[in-house]
Amino acid sequence: MTTDVIDAKELKNSDPVFGQMSFDDHEQIVFCNDKDTGLKAIIGIHNTVLGPALGGTRMWQYNSEWEALNDVLRLSRGMTFKSAITGLNLGGGKAVIIGDAKTQKTSELMGRFGEFVHSLSGRYITAEDVGMATEDMDIVREVTPFVTGISESKGGAGNPSPITAYGVFMGMKAAAKFKYGSDILEDKNIFVQGIGNVGEALVEHLANEG
Repeated sequence: MTTDVIDAKELKNSDPVFGQMSFDDHEQIVFCNDKDTGLKAIIGIHNTVLGPALGGTRMWQYNSEWEALNDVLRLSRGMTFKSAITGLNLGGGKAVIIGDAKTQKTSELMGRFGEFVHSLSGRYITAEDVGMATEDMDIVREVTPFVTGISESKGGAGNPSPITAYGVFMGMKAAAKFKYGSDILEDKNIFVQGIGNVGEALVEHLANEG
């Protein structure tokens, strides 16, 4: 008989969840896998003290599953703070789907993801994030009510990107007021990394501000 001995440091480094740098007493981590659709997703619920965990779903071609896990941990934690600071009766959650949104996303995959969200019985409410569109949330809505950001024609608020961009814009103005004593951004040099749905709307606000 042989016995393998692993020291504490090695064990911590090999720990896929509790040893993660971004793990911060998260309440629940759900690993979702479906062979038929190719779905590989992770749902992170950080904190539900104030209410159910709210946070969008991001689809991204991560370099590793470790990287995907780290992303969902840090993003869900951030959503806890966002909900709390804005006075919402909501907690922090997030989801990531591993894959290329341009080539691997299908209606079947989104439907199956919705079923995993529904299995949490409302502890997690999803929405769109990077790699997602309002139409994707409409598919999720077909299998679960625990989703927001659906089309206006279906009773939702539609694409949240313009609202997100406005929030970023106002945050920049607040930072400028703290730093310079004025929230006027005119003649300031500003760099925007990534001109996607949010970035494009943000650039419009900044251009209008001069």
